[in-house]
Amino acid sequence: MKVYQSNSFRSGCKIIFEKEPCLIESNEFVKPGKGKAFVRLKLRKLLTNQLIDKTFKSTDLLEIADIVEYKLYYLYNDGFFWYFINDKTLEDFSVEKKVIGVNKKWMLEKDICTIMFWNKKPISIIPKVFVKLKVIKTDLILKRNTINNSTKLVRLNTGAVLKVPLFIQVGSIIKVDTRSGEYVSRIK
Repeated sequence: MKVYQSNSFRSGCKIIFEKEPCLIESNEFVKPGKGKAFVRLKLRKLLTNQLIDKTFKSTDLLEIADIVEYKLYYLYNDGFFWYFINDKTLEDFSVEKKVIGVNKKWMLEKDICTIMFWNKKPISIIPKVFVKLKVIKTDLILKRNTINNSTKLVRLNTGAVLKVPLFIQVGSIIKVDTRSGEYVSRIK
């Protein structure tokens, strides 16, 4: 069992806390004038995506999480499982719908995704940062409404709905930031 000492905690480290894998999002070493030094951490639980604040003594140890990340190609889904393949080893993986979560609206076939495995089970998926998606439906905009509204809602070929500028039409290809779910630009 490998462990981190509290003075080795860094942002991005993956640890086991309360028998669950966590990602250290930020750390702060505090040495007060009186008393012993301690470390203040912001931890993101990787299974539930919950953010917690925790303080550790300078002598505390935490187990290193056995997390492996793979870049895999998305193949298809059957509504219950999403299927991926490793192009180097040709090993295929299936991921449950609950692990995919809201990321399903950013995934197209043949896209590369990063999948985190803990104890050989997929726990989270990270789609590409920017995706190019096709607009299949737009809201009707009345001329009198264009003064106050500079955006409209569109439906994309993956089922995602988002706000875009008024000049975007059905059939347009747009670039979307998957981290925020926002329109970036139109692709010509």
